[in-house]
Amino acid sequence: MKKRFEAKKICKKLLFFAILAYIAYIFIGQQKTLNSYKTAQNYYSEQLNKQLAYQETLETTKANINSKKYIEEIAREKLDMYLPNERVYIDKGN
Repeated sequence: MKKRFEAKKICKKLLFFAILAYIAYIFIGQQKTLNSYKTAQNYYSEQLNKQLAYQETLETTKANINSKKYIEEIAREKLDMYLPNERVYIDKGN
């Protein structure tokens, strides 16, 4: 009778430790998943901030697109056009 009681006691302890080990395994797996989600969230929030900054530059460009200064700037930089009687110096060093 005493052996049977001890066997039940050992069986209960083993079951308790097995359940505890399973809970620890699940907890560690969930932590890994949460860490990967946190990393993804940081990446996407950084991308969002970059795109918002780019959108802001586009909006300022849109607001200035019809100004004389902007038109002159684009003509100089992209089309290599200059005002009459304007001297252009090109640095050929280095």
